[in-house]
Amino acid sequence: MPGLLLGDEFPNFEADTTVGRIKFHDFLGNSWGILFSHPRDFTPVCTTELACAARISNEFKKRGVKMIALSIDSVEDHRNWSKDVMAFNSDAESALPFPIIADDKRELSVQLGMLDPDERDKDGLPLTARCVFVVGPDKKLKLSILYPATTGRNFDELLRVIDSLQLTAQKNVATPVDWKPGDKVMVIPSLSEAEAAALFPNGVTTKEVPSGKKYLRYTQP
Repeated sequence: MPGLLLGDEFPNFEADTTVGRIKFHDFLGNSWGILFSHPRDFTPVCTTELACAARISNEFKKRGVKMIALSIDSVEDHRNWSKDVMAFNSDAESALPFPIIADDKRELSVQLGMLDPDERDKDGLPLTARCVFVVGPDKKLKLSILYPATTGRNFDELLRVIDSLQLTAQKNVATPVDWKPGDKVMVIPSLSEAEAAALFPNGVTTKEVPSGKKYLRYTQP
């Protein structure tokens, strides 16, 4: 993802969407945000992904995360495709609960480094990869995941990493492998034992290892 690194301010782009023209930072307001791109409208994997995102949109809302998608087709195509997506969910009477950005000129896809050189349309033009960007209330990039066009995303994992990002933004902890909300977390190495004891009234436990180093410290958040 050339030019966009974790901690960078996410570009305040303007774009046409299925809910009108937006400026990205204004769209986010003070919320967290997730932007996920799709290679093309009216394609099978993309339709299953958008349908899943629509089904669990309340889970993102509960976490204070605004959702927005992107695909390299027109607003009109997006609106028509949205009907297919909701019909796939057996909910044809409802509207898609988040907007889709129209990037038919691929300008935003180029700016954000989202093109997949190995996947091309019938005209030989590169499709967008399946990118995920999570942006914090400070408008900085907190997480990015890049999938090839041929691999659908796991939205349960996206919710899990957002839970981790939001927790670790508030507390001096890190989440270990396969962590889920309610599990123990790890005390970050930069905290001394005294600082950790003061910060975590639930107590800190240390896993003993052959090196004798006390770096595997757990606590209940």
